[in-house]
Amino acid sequence: MSAPPPPRDAAAAALRAFSEAFGGTPDGVWRAPGRVNLIGEHTDYNEGFALPFAIDLAAHVAVRARADRCVRLLSTHGGGVVELDLDSLSPDGAPGWAVYPAGVAWAVAERGADLPGFDLALDSTVPVGSGLSSSHAIECAVATALSELAAADLGPEDLVLVTQRAENAFVGAPTGILDQSASLRGTAGHAVFLDCRDQRIELIPFDADAAGLAVLVVDTKVAHSHAGGGYAERRAACELGAEVLGVAALRDVSSDDLAEARALLDPVTFRRVRHVVTEDERVLATVDVLRSEGPAAIGPLLDASHASMRDDFEISCPELDLAVEAARSAGALGARMTGGGFGGSAIALIPRAAEAAVRDAVSAAFGRAGFGAPDLFTVVPAGGARRVL
Repeated sequence: MSAPPPPRDAAAAALRAFSEAFGGTPDGVWRAPGRVNLIGEHTDYNEGFALPFAIDLAAHVAVRARADRCVRLLSTHGGGVVELDLDSLSPDGAPGWAVYPAGVAWAVAERGADLPGFDLALDSTVPVGSGLSSSHAIECAVATALSELAAADLGPEDLVLVTQRAENAFVGAPTGILDQSASLRGTAGHAVFLDCRDQRIELIPFDADAAGLAVLVVDTKVAHSHAGGGYAERRAACELGAEVLGVAALRDVSSDDLAEARALLDPVTFRRVRHVVTEDERVLATVDVLRSEGPAAIGPLLDASHASMRDDFEISCPELDLAVEAARSAGALGARMTGGGFGGSAIALIPRAAEAAVRDAVSAAFGRAGFGAPDLFTVVPAGGARRVL
């Protein structure tokens, strides 16, 4: 097993890129982490429950206000400087990754903030397309920075809605509030127990390391996009299910209602509904188990969540299924895909003593299947978005 490369200093990289592209120094550097969703997938836009945590991989943005209405954006991942007009921001005019900071600027301005033009340089250690919410990390870092530069006095709950607005109305991805809630409100050593109906959170201790465990991420390198049709189709099916069942959202349906739902819904819509209903219940059960028994006891709930996403919600893929199966066979206590699906990453909760065996088993299984080599790395619950310089 090869040693992982040393972590990149993304704040320093953003500062260097800023100086080289725009000259001088920024007004500050802000960071926002990616997230792992421990359990609770596709429950957020159904006003249900989720249990994500912010991770120790993050987007950093170096930002400086301008005296004019120009916006200049640069990423260390390439593409050169993108120049936009703050007063005429549109999705069509923001190429590639620039749609995320542009969308946030648009949403902050929509709130009535006196937003100046700005120069921005980005560096991120969150793998793109991995299901670890690289796009929301960018958006949350930018939102935190622009709120401060515009003296907009937007708290974390406000910034959650700002970034959701940017995703839904500007980027065109019909996402809920899970990712940005973890990124903006996460705390080291804890998972964020999120009620997506009213944004209430409770920080649940999740110190896997103290329990002799690790959370291993298996990035399958199968890219996904929330703006694609699969995600929108799942959301539409959930909305149809809620309408037919006469509830405001699937949050209001319980397992006891599923027999009636089966009779009223077509088979595909029923399976989508069943996933959300049972996933909400798994989130609540996971929180109870963490409180009463600790991290080592939640493995079966992670396994059940993956089966539901694979069979009922149908958002897994062969690479994700193989990652989960190989990790379990090599000693993982539980494993599941994480994120919106159709690619991205799986997570495995593993005893520290079994980490090398699990890593080797997953890599070997991918090789035998003819899949590209996955990236494997561990993550820990980290703090949320903040100014760092």
